[in-house]
Amino acid sequence: MMNHTEFVEKCENCLRDNGLEQFCDAATLEKLCRMVDNMLLVNASMNLTAITDEEEIIVKHLADSLSAAAYIPHGAKVLDVGCGGGFPSLPLAIARPDLDMTALDSTAKKTQYVASAAQLLGLSNLKTLTGRAEELAMEPQYREKFDLVIARAVASLPVLCELCIPFVKIGGQMVAMKARLDESEATNAPARLGASPFERHAFELKSSRETDRRLLLVSRKLASTPREYPRPYAKIKKRPL
Repeated sequence: MMNHTEFVEKCENCLRDNGLEQFCDAATLEKLCRMVDNMLLVNASMNLTAITDEEEIIVKHLADSLSAAAYIPHGAKVLDVGCGGGFPSLPLAIARPDLDMTALDSTAKKTQYVASAAQLLGLSNLKTLTGRAEELAMEPQYREKFDLVIARAVASLPVLCELCIPFVKIGGQMVAMKARLDESEATNAPARLGASPFERHAFELKSSRETDRRLLLVSRKLASTPREYPRPYAKIKKRPL
């Protein structure tokens, strides 16, 4: 296990190598370090992440999460759908205090962890929401209320669109974070849901050990989502758009 100084140094080097030097100030690096320390402590009794090597965490969780920051407007109201162990919501809330972040997950233990981590780190710009996305998106207080909805490694793209786009306000954006796409993920779901086709932004996630390819897929909301969407999850899975 790295000591504090080693972790901060590795984190700073990784962020710089990936064009994220704007997040290398001492306060941000300190909070990222504390976040990871707490996550690994909690992970001993709760399955938050399968990645426990600190160098891999820096690259595959921190740098990967922060790669989306360039696509998020200043002061945006952001929803992280399927936040799991808090990625990308926790790193984004740390690095971008201007954002109004909400971390959504259907598992109460996960949202409780994210809420406690936010409190530990003094993140007043991050709150949590527990429930199923396809149900909450039908509620007036959440439907089409977010400037940007983001999801990382949650589901196939057609499924993800139906879970995320109903939350996006007209003029806002959906961002899907993917390692890769296969042919089965070709979809006209954005058009069915009132959004533009995805713009693909490919990049390489660099570390001292390897280079991984990543995709950020961005769609803009053009019109209101028809009221019949999202459907119940069983229907979404059985017959993706």
